[in-house]
Amino acid sequence: MDWSPKEHRYASLLNRLPRAAAQYLLLKPVIWGLLRVDVHGLSHLDQIANDEAFIVIANHSSHFDAPLVIGALPPRLGQRLSTAAAADYFFAHWYTAGPTQLFFNAFPVDRSGTRNRRGMAGQLLSDGVPVFIFPEGTRSRTGGMAAFKPGAAALCISHQVPAVPVALVGAFAAWPAGTSRWQPGRPPVHVVFGSPMTPHPGEIATAFSERLRAKVVELHDTTALAYDMPTQADMLQLAAIEAAAQDPPDAAGDISDPSAAV
Repeated sequence: MDWSPKEHRYASLLNRLPRAAAQYLLLKPVIWGLLRVDVHGLSHLDQIANDEAFIVIANHSSHFDAPLVIGALPPRLGQRLSTAAAADYFFAHWYTAGPTQLFFNAFPVDRSGTRNRRGMAGQLLSDGVPVFIFPEGTRSRTGGMAAFKPGAAALCISHQVPAVPVALVGAFAAWPAGTSRWQPGRPPVHVVFGSPMTPHPGEIATAFSERLRAKVVELHDTTALAYDMPTQADMLQLAAIEAAAQDPPDAAGDISDPSAAV
């Protein structure tokens, strides 16, 4: 992939200006009008320089997630950010690809296992473009966080850039996966920024990824408890109860199976 920071559209100042206008004059007012958004931890971003490459990572459970994070970021950082977006979902048609690129400076990521677009995130970081990645890979169907894929952590290690952990609290309740639209009544949502994190010397990607996930859980649950909202454990427990209710054990099988008495 042959490009320079001044030539490709992800870093272009010419593209940055309409994107900033779209984000902060259109996208943010709409999302903040649908939700009651509180933003926490913005002071942690003061140590990120205006021209620095970095990776934003967050839990993912709602279509609100990317607009919330970008809208909550200071404009000096948000308007430079390039967001990883599923190629098969957001880039399959011009009418979804256009807005996705305009609002999120998005680059396509293949979820099919092909290698057609491998390396785009790394190239962007090399060119000084910060990247936004959901390490779970897809939206949670329960609100509870899945394991993080180590790709974001590996990029931090290979490109020597920090990761900014972000917790989204209440976004799943505001627009659960599998529903056609968001909940009415401006439900409360919190966007929580943590301090930038860097890999320890010699730390491998899986270990750093686990630390990043633990920090997002900590940010999420600390805020959830403070505002009387469900923690990650609460959501996972509720999902397990609902799954059990939908698929109750066979009574006769329980009686005949000796392990049922253990």
